[in-house]
This record gives sequence, C-alpha cells and structure tokens, in this order.
Amino acid sequence: MAQNPSILRRAVAPVRALFVSDASAGILLILVAASAMLVANSNLAGAYEELFYGELPWTPIAKLDDLHLWINDGLMAIFFFVVGLEVKRELISGQLASPEQRRLPVLAAAAGMAVPALVYISVVGMDSALVRGWAIPAATDIAFAMGVCGLLGSRVPASLRLFLLTVAIVDDIGAVLVIAAFYTANLKMMWLLVSIVVFGVMVGMNRFGVDRIWAYVLVALVLWVAVLFSGVHATIAGVLAALTIPMKRRDGHSLLEKLEHRLAPWSAYLVVPVFGFANAGVNLSGMTMDEFLAPLPLAIAAGLVVGKQLGIFGIIVAAVKLGIAKAPERASWAEIYGVCVLCGIGFTMSLFISGLAFSDSRMLIDEAKIGILGGSVISAILGYTVLRFTTTHPEKTPEPVTP
Repeated sequence: MAQNPSILRRAVAPVRALFVSDASAGILLILVAASAMLVANSNLAGAYEELFYGELPWTPIAKLDDLHLWINDGLMAIFFFVVGLEVKRELISGQLASPEQRRLPVLAAAAGMAVPALVYISVVGMDSALVRGWAIPAATDIAFAMGVCGLLGSRVPASLRLFLLTVAIVDDIGAVLVIAAFYTANLKMMWLLVSIVVFGVMVGMNRFGVDRIWAYVLVALVLWVAVLFSGVHATIAGVLAALTIPMKRRDGHSLLEKLEHRLAPWSAYLVVPVFGFANAGVNLSGMTMDEFLAPLPLAIAAGLVVGKQLGIFGIIVAAVKLGIAKAPERASWAEIYGVCVLCGIGFTMSLFISGLAFSDSRMLIDEAKIGILGGSVISAILGYTVLRFTTTHPEKTPEPVTP
C-alpha cells in the first residue's frame, strides 16, 4: 500500500528544517564535535592522533610540520578573513554603522567578555599555569548560538536574533584583539616590519581603486607568511587582509559582500567543521573525576554558563534602566535573558584561544576542551529551555520591555 506523500513530507519536515535554516551550521558543529569525541575514545584514537599531530613527511613551511598546525594557523585564516569581511560590512553599512545601533551590542559584548574572565580568574586564583586561559570563556560561537535559535523557529523575535548576531560579531572583534594583544610571543621585528609594509600595500591598493580579487589574494598570502613568522598569530593576517577589501568595484557593483557571500559557506561548512573535528577530540580514558572537576574545566564552564549571562544581561538591564540604550524591540525580559544564556555557547574561538594559551601542555588543552564543551552544552540546553517556555507563538505579541 502506497504511503501518502504529504504524511512523509510532514514527517521529515522537522529534520529537513534543521539543515535549511540558520540552525544548519550549528547542527553540523554539534555532529562534528560529537564525532571527534567518539573517534578520540575509540579504537581509532591512535589514528586520530597520528593524523593531526604526526609529523608530515614534507611541508613547504618548516614551522608548520603537522596537519593540526596547518589547520589552526593556515586554514583558520580563511575563517578570520570572513570574520573581517563581516565586521567591515557591519561597521560601514550594517548593524554597527551608527552609534545608536552599536551602543547596546558593544556594551553587551564588552561585559560578556569581562565578567567571564573575572569568573575564570576567581576560580583558578593566581595559578600562573592557568591564568593565561582567562580569555577562553570570553568568546561566543555564532554558529552554535544561532543554531539553537534556529531550532526554535519564529518563536524567537527577529530583534533578538539580530541582537544575538550583532553581539557575537562584536565579540569576535574583541577576541581577535585579545589574540593579537595577549597571545603574541617572541616578536621578530624584521618580519613584523615586513607585515606592516605588506598591509600598507593592500591599503594602497584599496586607495588606488584596485578591484581585482586575485590581486588581493596574492598579496594576502604574502601577508599571511610574514605575520606567521613575525610572532603574531598568523590568522590575524586574515582579519587585516579583509579590512582592505573595497566595499564596491569602480563600476559600483558590490565587491566585499559578493566575496563574503561566496566564502561564508566554505567557512561555515568546511573550515570551521574541519577545525572543530581536529580540536574537539579528547581522550577520556584514564581520566578521573578529580580531573573532570579540576580548576581549569570548572573555571571555563563557570565563565561560560555563569559569567556570560551575568555580564550581558546585567549590562542590558543597567543600560535600559539608565536610558543609555534601548532594549531589542518586541522582546520580553525573559526572552532577552534566554538569549543572554545562549551567549555562553563557546566553541570555535574558545578552542582556538585554548590552543594558544596552553600550547606547551596537551593535558591543559584537553582539560580546557572539557570545560568548553561542558559549559557550551549546559548553556545551549538552559538557553533553549528558557526561550522555549518564555517565547510566545509567532502570531502572539509579547509585552515589550520598558525602562
């Protein structure tokens, strides 16, 4: 007996929706993180370790002698390039273009970085081996957070989705500045000077109306090599290069947005998942409960779960009550709080910073991963639950927030 096609369509609709909505990139990251954990704790653990950390038989850059380094220092430059393009677009013509538009997201992102860092420090104390990880819980993962919002469909007000996205973008700017300022060591002045000169060339190309993407790509590769050897993390080259891309061609057609739209899917569905798979795997065999509850994973999880929501929600309440900024439109305080909790989902940037902070200790990196994954899962579940039971149905209008 043939099945009714409409019944089948209704049955698969929820699953299909996950992969055609803004939840898709987040769902993919969840699957990638789970896969990495499964592989790292299976009979394939040795192969996983050898694949990413085994010395390459040949490499064009001796400094990058394993696949993990090529992914973190090379492939991730594309992710940072896309972040740079997004930031420039938002600052010039997007949600950060005017002081009124950027006031609340900037305040929220700043508090959402500072308070988690303070929570982290309060847990680890002044342990010199752990203090360097203060920035790990300060970053929000855009894909994961927007993915959870996507699972809720149109129940989440559009203004809150936009607010979450904008805070995450400003958060990324802060994370990039933190990486450049605090996770740079052993500067090589000659290479730093070369980097500055090459960046100046790219700025000049913009000023003189060069609008050929291939020209920027070639010079950006030179910039990446120079930054790599300068001691500043190589991925910063991606952000710097992106800031020099012209908004429009000389004929008036969009250049930056066209490039961003072409690269964003590759970044979201290839670069970040590859990075996630290479960095999320933690071999839990032999780990004791004391290690799971060690100061480092607890500090990171506390920073993400407690610090993020306290910092962001607290500054929003203060800013609205004092008349400094307006709350997101058509959103209740409960809905705003739920989105603030979602900001505690850290993955890409948090994993990246943990690798920089504890580059000389695989044990601490693994502990950091446990804290990141644990804190992110708790924030995702808690944020989803709050929004699921406080948001109204699309046809209903929530009571607006009043100062």
